[in-house]
Amino acid sequence: MRRRALIAKIAGAAVWSAEARAQQKVRPVIGYLNNGFARAAAPNVAAFRQGLSASGFIEGQNLTIEYRWAEGDIDRLPGLAADLVSRKVGVIASIGTQAAQAAKGASQAVPIVFLLGDDPVEYGLVASLARPGGNATGVSILAVDLNPKRLELLRELLPRAGAIAVLVDPRNANKPHVMPEIEEAARAKGMKFEVLNASSDTEIDAAFDRLSQLHVEALFVDADGYFASRREQIVALAARHAVPAIYAYRDFAAAGGLISYGASLAAASRQVGIYSGMILKGARPADLPVEQPTKFELVINLRTARALGLAIPPSILVRADEVIE
Repeated sequence: MRRRALIAKIAGAAVWSAEARAQQKVRPVIGYLNNGFARAAAPNVAAFRQGLSASGFIEGQNLTIEYRWAEGDIDRLPGLAADLVSRKVGVIASIGTQAAQAAKGASQAVPIVFLLGDDPVEYGLVASLARPGGNATGVSILAVDLNPKRLELLRELLPRAGAIAVLVDPRNANKPHVMPEIEEAARAKGMKFEVLNASSDTEIDAAFDRLSQLHVEALFVDADGYFASRREQIVALAARHAVPAIYAYRDFAAAGGLISYGASLAAASRQVGIYSGMILKGARPADLPVEQPTKFELVINLRTARALGLAIPPSILVRADEVIE
């Protein structure tokens, strides 16, 4: 009797073990490829997971996410993307233009959902915004297109400013488009500008050291994924050098930056999660139009304005979506 019970117990355990292994096999895996650093991106990763949950996918329960971080070194992206493809992920969520390009270069078959600030058509990621047509789709947050508006806000904030500095990452894929637009917009507003290039923490420090020698009255920080990941360093340096600065994302203003104007990264990240979940359920990237934001956030940090001795014009305050006291 005992022998039969033991055999039944062993057989039951074997069946359970086989079922558990089967469940593990069918659990979908998503790759998450990001230009930046895990700590800095934590709020947007949370929003990405929130988007996935709209399709019923919860990390650790019925979904595995493989995270890969370039940590500011974009040369690592192709290798990280190839690693995700080798792991046979169901989708690669790629954050940043270079990450999307690396994912596209690694596979023309694995579905890709991107978040970038550039035109994905221009970079060969999709055939068109309405009909992507290949293995990629996602969200374009129009970061470059908003540069003239940011300059307009800077001029409104500092009407007497005659010269500004522009902080850019020379590795950024959109730099060839950024500089002519900024130059044209600055010239139209009667402002001269100096370019500060930075691609690492030490180069950011050096750029601000040079800033103090240029006698500029304001700083324009380009909408760059690497800068977004180093926002605390940049905001602290702007405060130390007492320079009014405008940024592309709310995260900068929340970290102590003076003013920001741009799309919500959290909302865009959530949409990347939604699209990723839809693809896991059978949707094709080719049929999902590239999303673009319809609302942009103007955020002002009054604490920083007071520290700089600046009075924010009522015309800006009344338009603000958020004022940090």
